[in-house]
Amino acid sequence: MQSQSFRPMPVAGAARRAVFALMLREMASRYGRMPGGYLWALLQPLGAIVILAYAFALLQRSPALGTSFLLFKATGFLVVRQFTLLGSVTGHALGYSRSLLLYPRVAWIDAVLARFALNLAVVTGVTALILAGIMIHDGVETLINWPLLVLAWGIGAVLGLSLGMLNSYLFHRFEIWQQVWAILTTPLFLISGVILLYEDMPAAAQGVLWYNPLLHVTGLMRAAFYPVYQPGYVSLVYLGLWCLVPLVLGMMLMHLFHRDLLARQK
Repeated sequence: MQSQSFRPMPVAGAARRAVFALMLREMASRYGRMPGGYLWALLQPLGAIVILAYAFALLQRSPALGTSFLLFKATGFLVVRQFTLLGSVTGHALGYSRSLLLYPRVAWIDAVLARFALNLAVVTGVTALILAGIMIHDGVETLINWPLLVLAWGIGAVLGLSLGMLNSYLFHRFEIWQQVWAILTTPLFLISGVILLYEDMPAAAQGVLWYNPLLHVTGLMRAAFYPVYQPGYVSLVYLGLWCLVPLVLGMMLMHLFHRDLLARQK
């Protein structure tokens, strides 16, 4: 009889219940017991956006797009934060739910998807509150391109899942990869279009930074909020490759080696 741990995708009712149970567990352990809980999840990104916005308001007369420094920084910052958060917490799913993975009805894919789904829901809710609050506070009136907004946010989420799936293997196979990941993601807020638009960067920088997929995502995000902005450099094909290749590679590695990774944590 085939072990449940080899089940590739949680399509059965038991799998859905396992994912939901894992989500409830993390809601209680990560947010329910933390001082401030969900309030801290809101205040942390909001504080960073306010600091960025007011710092650049002292240096510039107006933002690169629109009239609100807060909205300009938020539309870039929040989608980059979504990626870094999902890529990290999803990558640690195996270790976080290790004790529950000893049960035959709980597969490694359940742990990964549960952690991804819960944190995506939280970061999406936080982002909606922050953006709505900024627009009300600054009196911003704009025609939001909702299909483009959903596309940008969805691609950012899938990028987080894709790299998170690969990290699920790398984090537990090579302990140093956690430090490498932290080093690689630290400068993303500087090189992903949060501070400057791609078009305002020097030509030499554009040639190099174009290969950063998050720069394409922030371009889509800004285009959703600023109808006059047309990021011609964005490549959906390139983003698709970034979403697909790490995801497939990570799933293959996890399918083959998840038992070894669990054994290494004993």
